[in-house]
Amino acid sequence: MSEQMKFEAPTLEEAYTKASETFGKSITELDVKILQHPSKGILGIGKKNAIILVSEKSEEPEEISPIAEAPLPKIETDTEEKEIFDNFYKEEKDINEIAKEVQKDINRLFQNACFEIDTIEVKPYDKETLLIEFNGNDAALLIGKEGYRYKALSYMLFNWINPKYGLQLRLEIAEFLKTQEEMIANYLAPIIERIKEEGKGQTKPLDGVLVQIALKQLREAFPDKYVAMRENRYGQKYVIVNEFRK
Repeated sequence: MSEQMKFEAPTLEEAYTKASETFGKSITELDVKILQHPSKGILGIGKKNAIILVSEKSEEPEEISPIAEAPLPKIETDTEEKEIFDNFYKEEKDINEIAKEVQKDINRLFQNACFEIDTIEVKPYDKETLLIEFNGNDAALLIGKEGYRYKALSYMLFNWINPKYGLQLRLEIAEFLKTQEEMIANYLAPIIERIKEEGKGQTKPLDGVLVQIALKQLREAFPDKYVAMRENRYGQKYVIVNEFRK
């Protein structure tokens, strides 16, 4: 058996190139076993290199023994049993069970992260929403400038949880969301009073997650009015409140 060598690189292509140069042969002339596929991770977390195990191909062709095909036995499935089996996957899971499942998966995702964070807590916020809480010495680093990392992480988690479980998401990182909601509520208080008097109004341009919070709070304050997000010519977003067009 020829000597086996291990090669590691950011991509499989680079690992193949290293192996080819070392053995002085085309990669098609070598036996290659992939030990680890490369992964970019999520937001830089969990990044992995490609690892391959390479040796020269044996010159003697392997003998392949013919395998006799045997007919598969026919399995009779009772109609009632089939319905029970199908309905098992249609049953809705209890939100508390979903919270436990998500907490287990999300902690496994972040267990090798370079951030110093506590155990990530997941629990029901209401009957249609999961609350995910990040705390710890480095939790604030997950927020990023103007909440950009927060928004990216929230988007990623929502696109996992909503399609799979049909639930909404409330992401809290070091009480960032709570603080932002309180700040926007204080900012909107005089605007809400003016809208009540004049029937319409708008916010100033808001950054990142703030415009989403303002949109939510104004829709709650004026359920019978037209509340929408707009963008000015500079690409800045703001919220308007107006009467519905009749």
